[in-house]
Amino acid sequence: MSATFWDGIGERLAERWASVSIPALTFWLGGLFAWMLGHHGTGALEPAAAWIGRHSAVVQAAVLLAGLLAVAATGLVIGRLTAPALALLEGYWWPWPLQPLRRRLTKRVAERAVDAGDCFQTLVGPVLDGTATDEQREEFARVDHMLRRLPTGSRLMPTSTGNTLRAAETRPIDKYGLDAVALWPHLWLLLPEVTRSELAAARRSLDTAVGACIWGVLFTAFTPLTWWALPLGLAVAAAAAWVWVPARAEVFADLVEAAFDLHRGALYRQLRWPLPANPAEERASGRLLTQYLVRGLSGTTPAFSNGALGAAAEPGSPAP
Repeated sequence: MSATFWDGIGERLAERWASVSIPALTFWLGGLFAWMLGHHGTGALEPAAAWIGRHSAVVQAAVLLAGLLAVAATGLVIGRLTAPALALLEGYWWPWPLQPLRRRLTKRVAERAVDAGDCFQTLVGPVLDGTATDEQREEFARVDHMLRRLPTGSRLMPTSTGNTLRAAETRPIDKYGLDAVALWPHLWLLLPEVTRSELAAARRSLDTAVGACIWGVLFTAFTPLTWWALPLGLAVAAAAAWVWVPARAEVFADLVEAAFDLHRGALYRQLRWPLPANPAEERASGRLLTQYLVRGLSGTTPAFSNGALGAAAEPGSPAP
């Protein structure tokens, strides 16, 4: 048992180190290559290699360890920056000089949403009754996908990533009356392990893409050493911001929405809350349940179901 425990700890630490340090190591190796190009190739490394070679194995190991720790430290720093960087990619631009740009981009998104909604209404009839052409079905699929990635009402964001994640956050309110942001910690504790693993993996993938954007921007700092650091760094940052991050945000958003679709019933059962009988009743009940968990309720309604508090159902039981 002890050996198995320590083997598991070692594997998790190795995985954690790899996820944090491999991007940082790639960044610094790229910077080293840029420095070598600006200092006559590999010959610039000979003094450092000679100095290390004159010392004992203990010193060499210490130098190697210090290098690995420095690489891991930079990886951890960038990891801490992924959350604010993701907020920027979503379009949460708080400084006042950026507000006009945010409003202009959001207005453009709103105009496209209106056009997409009109197109959807035009095509939905022919698609449902089977008279649509192949081109119309393709256009309907494109418009339907676009509308799915947009939140409703005044919740629009200026970027595709922001709209994708905002739509996943707000759709449980529209469908079930449940505030996904406020209730996510409660639902998370009730999700089955396989669901939590999938969600965690999708979030790590999203954070990795955001980290690639940060690393790309930082790589441009090597431009004084070699000119190609600027276009390469900007290309990586642009690809991450406009391709990788939106694609991985869609996967994460779909899983968050699916978690509420399949497991929201666990919230009702675990809290002994009466299960709604139909969609209209569920939206009203969901709003009341959100209020109960966020601010609390007083009075005698709704009446709790029988059974001990917290013992109604297995974690992750699907809604009926």
